[in-house]
Amino acid sequence: MSTRRNFIAATTTAAAAATFLTGAGASPAGAVAPDAAAPAGSGDAAGDQVTARGNILQVDTDMRTNYDKLRVGVTQQLTPVIVVENGMQGGKYTLVLDGQRFVEEPIDQIFQLAKSIAHVPLGIFSVIAPYLDPRVPAGQKDMYARDLAMTAYAGPGKTDWVDPLTKFVADLDTARRTLEQAGLPTDLKVSCAHILDAGMTYANDIIRRRTFDMKGFEDFTGKVGDDIKQNMYWAAKVQIEAVKDLFTRWKTKVGADRWHELYVVVLSMWTTSELNQNSIIIKHFMDAGMADSHLIDLPCQAPSIANAVDVALDNLARIVQDNIAAQMVFSTDQQLADALKGRPDLLSQELLKLLGDTGATASTASLAACPFHSKLKAQQAVRSVAV
Repeated sequence: MSTRRNFIAATTTAAAAATFLTGAGASPAGAVAPDAAAPAGSGDAAGDQVTARGNILQVDTDMRTNYDKLRVGVTQQLTPVIVVENGMQGGKYTLVLDGQRFVEEPIDQIFQLAKSIAHVPLGIFSVIAPYLDPRVPAGQKDMYARDLAMTAYAGPGKTDWVDPLTKFVADLDTARRTLEQAGLPTDLKVSCAHILDAGMTYANDIIRRRTFDMKGFEDFTGKVGDDIKQNMYWAAKVQIEAVKDLFTRWKTKVGADRWHELYVVVLSMWTTSELNQNSIIIKHFMDAGMADSHLIDLPCQAPSIANAVDVALDNLARIVQDNIAAQMVFSTDQQLADALKGRPDLLSQELLKLLGDTGATASTASLAACPFHSKLKAQQAVRSVAV
């Protein structure tokens, strides 16, 4: 199976993570330019060594410079490509086709409305979390003690949370009183009403008592669990419908004969990069078998960045040229070729061997597999071990 690099830590610039053979155009750390005034064999052993090492490092500097020139050229050839920016509106889509860019935000606002009310418990949590008791309750097995302590940094006994929570409740009340005018589907309207009512009841109760605990909060969230799932259903439904319509129209624009060449780069925060909502949907509207190699998840530092499309294209250019370089540079070693094309660092196998971590060697090899399925398998493996 052809493999692709799918987990490059994108930044707000067009820079991407360097590998053993590839990376940014800057000179390597510690590189020293050759000193023409101190030729090799001058008798100064220390100086000769500095010069010799500078000459060696210059080779890598030249490679990086030429690599970046190649990347710029490849970037200009990328077509057809769809770049997806995850966001509160459900996704901003850009089709890059023969030098032109077509931009759409196709997701119906129902997506945002459903998620907005589903976030009520998280909104309350965000206000009161610093004032939780930092001790993990007895019987709670899925919570790290240090994580709780860092989140509950203020500790119980203070009431600084009362004013911001009171303001949040006022917004909940306003949303509840105007809910009928929002034009929501009936079952979505009902679930939103339940979440808002329960949220206000719980929040007003702890505001009145000036105290709360983890169990009380969990009792509240347990009551609205099914309503939150209903809102999630509607958010997913309208997103799928919109993406299906968009990809149908863009497939016509690209042409059925070129659709199999399509690359899709999905930009998202690290916290949502596993089984990203847009990636899950898009996979079903790409040509059969192509998503494994041409659907790329690219975690970014922010949910929305000013030059998102350029970041995506820069990283995609690296992926495309590495796919060719891998087979040509490592023509006799497919494992190394897959590493250059995929997520593992080229030194990973040697590092694991020297550290005696044979189990991790096998796991790392599997990560070189296709983007979507390798992440799913890794996630399932972790869950099976946990169980």
